[in-house]
Amino acid sequence: MNPLVWGLLVSTLSTSTIITMSSHHWLLAWLGLELNTLSILPIIMKPQHPRATEATTKYFLIQTTAAALILFASTLNAWDSGNWNISLSSSTLSNTILLSAILLKLGVAPAHLWYPDIIQGSNMTTALVISTWQKLAPLTLLYLTINHISSTAALLATSISVLVGGWGG
Repeated sequence: MNPLVWGLLVSTLSTSTIITMSSHHWLLAWLGLELNTLSILPIIMKPQHPRATEATTKYFLIQTTAAALILFASTLNAWDSGNWNISLSSSTLSNTILLSAILLKLGVAPAHLWYPDIIQGSNMTTALVISTWQKLAPLTLLYLTINHISSTAALLATSISVLVGGWGG
């Protein structure tokens, strides 16, 4: 891969994460998440073998589904409350959809079955980036919205993740 293209992808990856982490508007956060997804796709695809192609396709489909759910939840919230601010969420339905979308983006159980395929289809450096850097933006959104999310739903998701992780290894 051309060093200039590689530098552009890495800088877009870091900038998009910073955009998402510093935003207080849902559309700007969604834009950062989408830029993050689009900048990691060529990096996953770099080895150019069938497993990398499959991993890239799966990653794209899962991440865009989660991003569409986040956009849908933020639109429902804006419709209900009249604002696009992340910290002012009032709708229970939109908060539940948002929690499921963030958990899907993070690869938390039970929505984690795509994650091993992505890691197996990429090289070690890319797997490290996917496992660490790609989780920062969704974790920030979870942190910003945790006060509005149902504690029962968050506890249920945490319990399922612990049980699946403990039993599954």
